[in-house]
Amino acid sequence: MFRTLGYLRKKEWSMVVVIMFLIVIQVWLDLKLPEYMGTITELVVTPGSEMSDIWLNGGYMLLCTLGSLASAIAVGFLASKIGASFSQRLRTLQFSKVDSFSMGEINKFSTASLITRSTNDVTQIQMIVTMGLQIIIKAPILAVWALFKISGKGFEWTIATGVAVLILMLLFAIIFVLVIPKFKKMQSLTDNVNRVTRENLTGLPVVRAYNAENYQKEKFEFANDELTDTHMFTSRAMAVLMPSIGLIMNGLLLAVYWIGAILINDAPIIDRGPLFANMIVFSSYSMQILIAFMMITMLFIMLPRAQVSARRINEVLDTIPSISDGIVTEFDNSIKGEVEFRNVSFKYPGAADHVLKNVSFSVKQGETIAFIGSTGSGKSTLINLVPRFYDVTEGSVLIDGKDVREYKLSSLYSKIGYVPHKAVLFSGTVSTNVAFGDNANAEEDVKNAVRIAQGTEFVEKMTNAYDADISRGGTNVSGGQKQRLAIARAVCRRPEIYIFDDSFSALDYRTDRDLRTILKKETKNVTTMIVAQRIGTIMDADKIVVLDEGKVVGMGTHKELLLSCPVYKEIATSQLSEKELEL
Repeated sequence: MFRTLGYLRKKEWSMVVVIMFLIVIQVWLDLKLPEYMGTITELVVTPGSEMSDIWLNGGYMLLCTLGSLASAIAVGFLASKIGASFSQRLRTLQFSKVDSFSMGEINKFSTASLITRSTNDVTQIQMIVTMGLQIIIKAPILAVWALFKISGKGFEWTIATGVAVLILMLLFAIIFVLVIPKFKKMQSLTDNVNRVTRENLTGLPVVRAYNAENYQKEKFEFANDELTDTHMFTSRAMAVLMPSIGLIMNGLLLAVYWIGAILINDAPIIDRGPLFANMIVFSSYSMQILIAFMMITMLFIMLPRAQVSARRINEVLDTIPSISDGIVTEFDNSIKGEVEFRNVSFKYPGAADHVLKNVSFSVKQGETIAFIGSTGSGKSTLINLVPRFYDVTEGSVLIDGKDVREYKLSSLYSKIGYVPHKAVLFSGTVSTNVAFGDNANAEEDVKNAVRIAQGTEFVEKMTNAYDADISRGGTNVSGGQKQRLAIARAVCRRPEIYIFDDSFSALDYRTDRDLRTILKKETKNVTTMIVAQRIGTIMDADKIVVLDEGKVVGMGTHKELLLSCPVYKEIATSQLSEKELEL
């Protein structure tokens, strides 16, 4: 928790100092009230007292109350401002940190957990900062100052106050033991509810298609009931707390007045007035002491959940991305778009077996290289090593003669136009999706990229054409349209290297052929890397790499592989006729 507070800025620490000063004023004013109350009591029971003196002391009490109110409002405002700005910074830091993660770190935390850490966990920290600044500072000052005030005002009353404090502490200890483990469990249970909800919303078409609504409902209800039961347990425990505190406070008041009645009854008449005034003052101070201890204990009950949240946030912020930034930003202009794999082997973090084993090949500027193989052969994994979504386990991947690990990441990404297997669109417009990223693209560049991607016809039929709205995830366009817009985004970037991860799978054969033809014509000096399942998509590639169980089992042109690679021939003959294969 203290490490998390290290993200507070100097300005906020200066506001904390102001809060401390205001709280001292507030406590002083609160503790002046019983003194004036005692004075008024003495005046009331003393014969011959002037009414003006009572009004004067009553006026002082009113001024103290208004001053305390003003201080409390100012403290609340400043504490809320610190909490809000601090939580904003934590969300920003986590967002930036997650942006630097490789897929390995994303998979380690899970998407649902990262969302919870950026929302619910940050809210817990904001709550403890906002309330803690008021309680942590005020409670000990109030307790010590009130104890000092009541010292010497009555041994019997002091004993009664001490017993009340001990009972209060015992009550809080019981609650602490019962509730704190549940508070610690809540965050992981919230993660689980988010995970199940996200799975259901993402896979809603599949859920409906398989009539699995009841199955998903049972999964959600189990996660929801587990979280609800935990909340109910903590809520019931806390529900017992407040009435119990009220009982203790009222019991203490009763004890103070009962003891006071005995003392006053046994005292000489001359001492009864001051003794009665002391009883009134003592009862007020004893309440302040109980309130101070109550605030401290309430803070200790809130703190464990905030500590869990702080630990979870620190786990994200302290994670060192496995993909570290290089230093190379300048390029050799004599070499462009060359990609080479040298004895590359790769296995996922924590996996026992390699996904790729000793893969080597090279591709020159302007050439097209394609990768094909059975499902799970390592095609997508292989091309994901080029933009460093993962780093190689052994060997090296080179672009323009330099290891990709030497490049500054922003410089490496500027060379690549990447189109994933599952097209990703963002909420916005057609233009903002095509001209995505840090490149300022003119309107004509966007239109040209859409034309090359064979998307002009459907885009210009949309309402507002290139300014047409795209919903989150592109749910208002078809799969083929999403792929074409994703391809247009890569074209608009004007990269040195295109990476297509089975990015033509949602296109019909004619659109696929037309797109590849115009793409080759318009970007003839750009290197193209294609992962595909369809032979028709890669037949014209300059080089085809055939993968099987992570190993290269064939490399060459379409015709060469038909003669030399049984795996390729088996895939080809299963998709095309002999005439189409040009046998």
